[in-house]
Amino acid sequence: MKKPRNMFFKFLMVLLMASLIYLLWLPYVPNLKTTNPTTSSLIERRINQAEKKGKNLKPKMYWKNLNTLSPNLIHAVLLAEDDTFYQHSGFDFDQILIALKINWKKKRFAYGGSTLTQQIARTLYLSPSKNIFRKLKEAFITVWMELVLPKKRILELYLNFAEWGDGIFGAEAAARHYYNKSCSQLTEEESVALASILPSPRKWSPFKETPFMKRRRNNLLSRMPKRNSTIQEQPVFTSTSTTLTTAPENGSITNESILLELEKTNTNTENNED
Repeated sequence: MKKPRNMFFKFLMVLLMASLIYLLWLPYVPNLKTTNPTTSSLIERRINQAEKKGKNLKPKMYWKNLNTLSPNLIHAVLLAEDDTFYQHSGFDFDQILIALKINWKKKRFAYGGSTLTQQIARTLYLSPSKNIFRKLKEAFITVWMELVLPKKRILELYLNFAEWGDGIFGAEAAARHYYNKSCSQLTEEESVALASILPSPRKWSPFKETPFMKRRRNNLLSRMPKRNSTIQEQPVFTSTSTTLTTAPENGSITNESILLELEKTNTNTENNED
């Protein structure tokens, strides 16, 4: 009897040690304070996926400092993806509760409710695997990012590495690809159109005129800072802008309606992979 028990105990110890090694094998996040990454886990994964299909993907990405990006796009992205970005410390627990309810209803892991910090942690360093160890590693990196990086730096990283289409990474590449202009020149309508496709950038288009996409863009436009308002005069990376925490109107765009649209296009939340 002792031998099987000993073997089981040894197996558990080996599993525990392997798990700890995996979790502790983390990137050195403080490097991001002063160093702009040149690639990401997501970019490398897309290149490998293309190679397996016999294609040669040449990612387009142009680094831009946050203060050179269009304030319109910054506001639109925050509203579309994480409207409590400046209030939370890496995790939006309201969204986590919503995700739990949706996933319970769907009987599967359909929605993650990730913040921008979680998304950029995953984009830069991790795979889209849904296993518990990868999720724990993402949580550790998220906490570390929030501890050592200013919010505006996290946002800058996100806007430079977010996927915006096949081989299109970052706001500048997206602006050039879709509108043939620099990101700094994007109008409010163009910014909203770009932000609206972030849940599924390889399936959705800023030019798509489906009823859902029209509602989504109109919802975001209605929540954008009003011209000549006091919000417009404030720095886009402060927490004083109440616009960023304004909730969508009832009956407009909900997490479940976004998920339903994603399922129609047979895709998962690609920039919000969980």
